[in-house]
Amino acid sequence: MSRMLTSIFMIGSIGYFAYRFRFRIINVLLRSGWLRNIAVGSIMSFPGVKNKMMQSVFGRPSVGGPSEW
Repeated sequence: MSRMLTSIFMIGSIGYFAYRFRFRIINVLLRSGWLRNIAVGSIMSFPGVKNKMMQSVFGRPSVGGPSEW
């Protein structure tokens, strides 16, 4: 019983500190170039994220009308 309570307390403590310092942890992890490439590649593999990113960067496509170019 004591071992289970200790492990729950430790997991809770790690979770609390990970949440509290989440931005510092993310900055430290993304400082490495290959970790940054893996993170961006995995996030961009989700179709919803990729579509939303492309729409925000390049704008929404015009519907039905002639192109402004």
